[in-house]
Amino acid sequence: MKVRRRLSKSVAAAALAAGVASAGLLAAAQAPPAAGQLQVPVEYFKLKNGLKVVLSRDMTTPTAVVAVYYNIGFRTEPKDKTGFSHLFEHMMFQGSQNLGKMEFIRLVESNGGLLNGSTRFDFTNYFQVVPSHVLETILWAEADRMRGLNIDADNLKNQQEVVKNEVKVNVLNQPYGGFPWIDLPMAANQNWYNAHNFYGDLAHLDAATLDDVRSFFRTFYAPNNAVLVVTGDFAADSTKAWIEKYFADIPTTKLPPPADLREPRQEKEKRAGRTDALATRPALGIAYHMPERLTPEWYAFGLIDRALAQGSDSLLYEELVRKGGLTGGVDAGINWGLGSMFDYSGPMLWMAQIFHDATTPTDKLLAAIDGVLERIRKDGLDQVTLDRARVKMRSGLYADLEQFAGFGRANLLASFALFDDDPAKINRLEAEFAKVTPALVQKTANEYLRSSNRTVYVITPGKAGAAGKGGAR
Repeated sequence: MKVRRRLSKSVAAAALAAGVASAGLLAAAQAPPAAGQLQVPVEYFKLKNGLKVVLSRDMTTPTAVVAVYYNIGFRTEPKDKTGFSHLFEHMMFQGSQNLGKMEFIRLVESNGGLLNGSTRFDFTNYFQVVPSHVLETILWAEADRMRGLNIDADNLKNQQEVVKNEVKVNVLNQPYGGFPWIDLPMAANQNWYNAHNFYGDLAHLDAATLDDVRSFFRTFYAPNNAVLVVTGDFAADSTKAWIEKYFADIPTTKLPPPADLREPRQEKEKRAGRTDALATRPALGIAYHMPERLTPEWYAFGLIDRALAQGSDSLLYEELVRKGGLTGGVDAGINWGLGSMFDYSGPMLWMAQIFHDATTPTDKLLAAIDGVLERIRKDGLDQVTLDRARVKMRSGLYADLEQFAGFGRANLLASFALFDDDPAKINRLEAEFAKVTPALVQKTANEYLRSSNRTVYVITPGKAGAAGKGGAR
């Protein structure tokens, strides 16, 4: 699982036979976006084995992005297999039928490409950005590991230890480790799927057998549980032929019923916290349950987030930093630390983290935050502020498309295909945000920014951290 950073999992070697097979693919039509709005080319079809395929050409540079998303994430994995999604993020680089251990990484990097993988709430993904002339090779390599991963005792044992060490290094032995992206969901949610430790129970990893891991792979790493996205500089006809050639005969699987992720309406403020022996300053985390995804209120909350917490002109920055001098900054967002408001499915929190001096009481910070939120609940956002929030949203959306050498576009297309069977939704986002009115903002704020919908989490420095001079955030 990668949190706010994406560590490379390099990969590599193998040459490939070329050959063009007839595709016989059905492309879905998409309605054109309004003039002046985002217009991402989208061609969408499915193979007979259920694999969803999205193609989006962009001839700006001679590179291509290949991304494969599997519909299994850390909150949707089985209750007795926690941590398996993250384990497989690592296992997928340990070799397949025709590529040895770490050869996928060397294949990509030896061709001048970059790659990565990550585990998120609702998916596990793998992507490569490569020169266009090696696109067929990369498609073959992705199909090779989807078709058959090398799961043996040595690979499993090795990766069990790697994952456990990653948890210890990145979370357990770090100041503020797991704050707030693990702490707040566990405190705010009631449904186990949304509220357990997303790194999983290390005892489940220790107890994992070869049969357990092979069964997990057969169940969730199948074409009818995946999306393949290709963006960038490619020829559509040959790319379709390669996809048909390498992916079409990979067997399907019988998928288990989807997890019930629903959360009840929160009726009372929750408070939680812990002492962190490594922390050097107190920290405050707050979370509010979000509106249901893709509803009018969800779009309205997206604009509230932009006005409230994004940028040095945001309302919280103005109140807490410029006016109050209560903190040096405010970090907040929807799906904060693990993605954006567009790449998840199911319940979600709007979260904020604030580091502050020990001389600033938590209740003083909360009072200042409440003052800002109450103004939005009472008066909404004026038209100027709402228009500025729309500009920020548009700017952020375009920036997302370009991140990681163009991977951002593939990420959004994959998410809308995986969750909504509609990757062309990317071209309708701006129109939906344009529909948000001041009245809808106020209505949304009244329901979702109420104190009874909030969870407050406090980190108190322990003696070791408080005595230290470095590492403060």
